[in-house]
Parts: sequence; C-alpha cells; structure tokens
Amino acid sequence: MSRKPPGPTAVHEALQQYLARTGLGERIEEASVVPEWAERVGPAIAAVTTPLRVSSGTLFVAVRSSAWLMELKLMESEILKKLNSGRNRGKIKRVRFVIAER
Repeated sequence: MSRKPPGPTAVHEALQQYLARTGLGERIEEASVVPEWAERVGPAIAAVTTPLRVSSGTLFVAVRSSAWLMELKLMESEILKKLNSGRNRGKIKRVRFVIAER
C-alpha cells in the first residue's frame, strides 16, 4: 500500500512552525517593546529616553543624562512590570540604561 503525500500547508501555519522551531518568534515578541516603549512607560520617561534594541531578553535604552540614568536604574523593576504587563511570551528580563550619544 502506498501512502498519500501530505497536503499543502497554509503559509501562516508554515511560518508559525518555522518561528517556533527557530526561536525567532520569541525574539520578535521581545523586540515589540521597542515601538511600544512610550505607551508603556509614559510621556515623562519617554521624553528623556530612546529604546535602542533587545538582545537575549535585555532591552537597551539610551538616556539623556546621567541623573536620569540613575533615577531610571532605581525604577527598573517598576519599568519591567510595565513592559511585561499582558505578555505571555517575549518578556523583558532586564533593562540596560546607557547615556545617549550626542
């Protein structure tokens, strides 16, 4: 008896399988905090910061001044809660604040 070959797979299903298999889906979820930064942290923090990139669960954020950098370091756990609120995947584990280049 011969087996019937599998039928075609929908593109979105194939893409979801690929993203899950390679781990890219998790990285895409992590990176989605960059465009959401201002909305999640509020206008006061957004005005003095610029999210740069996400790498291995760490979000790198440029800060306007050293005074703000110290203040934001103290607020890191609160910021992490805001960033990860409502997320099941792609959670940020750490925020690394750096002085913005001028």
